[in-house]
Amino acid sequence: MQNRNRALRVAAAVLALALAATATGCGSAVEPRDGRHGDRSEERLAAALRRMVAEGPAPGGAVLAAVGGRTRFSAAGTADLRTGRPVGRTDRFRAGSLTKTFLATVVLQLAAERRLGLEDTVEAHLPGLVRGRGNDGRQVTVRQLLSHTSGLYDYTRDPAFARRAFGADSAEHRLDTHAPRALVRTALAHPPSFAPGDGWRYSNTNYLLLGLIVEQVTGHPYAAELRRRVILPLGLTGTSLPGTRAGLPAPHGRAYSARAGAGAGSAAPRDVTELNPSVAGAAGELVSTLDDLARFFGALLDGRLLPGPQLRAMRDTAASDGRYGLGLYPVRLPCGVTVWGHNGVISGSYALVVGAPDGRRVLAYRLNDDARPARASEGALLRAEFCPPEA
Repeated sequence: MQNRNRALRVAAAVLALALAATATGCGSAVEPRDGRHGDRSEERLAAALRRMVAEGPAPGGAVLAAVGGRTRFSAAGTADLRTGRPVGRTDRFRAGSLTKTFLATVVLQLAAERRLGLEDTVEAHLPGLVRGRGNDGRQVTVRQLLSHTSGLYDYTRDPAFARRAFGADSAEHRLDTHAPRALVRTALAHPPSFAPGDGWRYSNTNYLLLGLIVEQVTGHPYAAELRRRVILPLGLTGTSLPGTRAGLPAPHGRAYSARAGAGAGSAAPRDVTELNPSVAGAAGELVSTLDDLARFFGALLDGRLLPGPQLRAMRDTAASDGRYGLGLYPVRLPCGVTVWGHNGVISGSYALVVGAPDGRRVLAYRLNDDARPARASEGALLRAEFCPPEA
């Protein structure tokens, strides 16, 4: 237990998604306020977004709130530094790790159909793949992959890979194609962070493996199952899984990275719109719109996509000491409201979607830069939608 607690403390310091810290307090879930403050909420939401864009590196951003059948959209800044065009409501963008919630939904649907079990080992579905340097797929379960308690090293943290994919050499390698198994092998060159089930640490490797497991169980690529089970039934017409296609579907703005500057000594962001998304694969390749993401999370949280036992399992955070469930995590706001969602970061894009426990109120927002917003800015945006004006 001492080792497990130490691993959890270390994980908290390097937490890749980091959003749970936006809020303080851990009180029980409280229903978000009703719609009586609608006009005031819309003004607060738009103002919070404008401040976030003005104070951060992203050239532009947009937010969408969905309550019942009503939606409210607001944008700030620009979608394209060359033309100055505004961020559009139907713009497609890379949603990064929001892919994980979609994939987790498919895995839990398969569990509900008894086509796989959450306690199945990786070895049972992908024999011989996870071995070496102390890694052992015979000890890692599907549940541990979903909850990031497997201990498997995150391939995106490999220094050589990170330099090529996101760092100094990224301009030359943005269009490279990456096979999922090759990315997994990059992770397996490192020892695990802890024994399976003995800690928590966010790792994209977990969801690459889940994508491969879905393919093994169904006989179809994970992307085909996701389209059949989620995208088509919900009518998510702006959502796609591009595979190796580097361009974004129209309409779209540009994607920027302040971390990868335009040149030595330059503060200008680099245009990183073109990207081969196989660098993320099942862990983060999704392209979507704010409307589609809000519709998906509303359907997920209100029970349209998963039976009760699987939805409850998705929100069970016991293995991570309250940080993360199965492809979903809680955000506890200071007004006593707990919302559920996920964020996503990929080159040129940051996005977050959270919703009330019953899915009746959902907030989705995005920025066209991959720098994480300040916690205070993100917290203000969430409070504007989910908390009373005085909170």
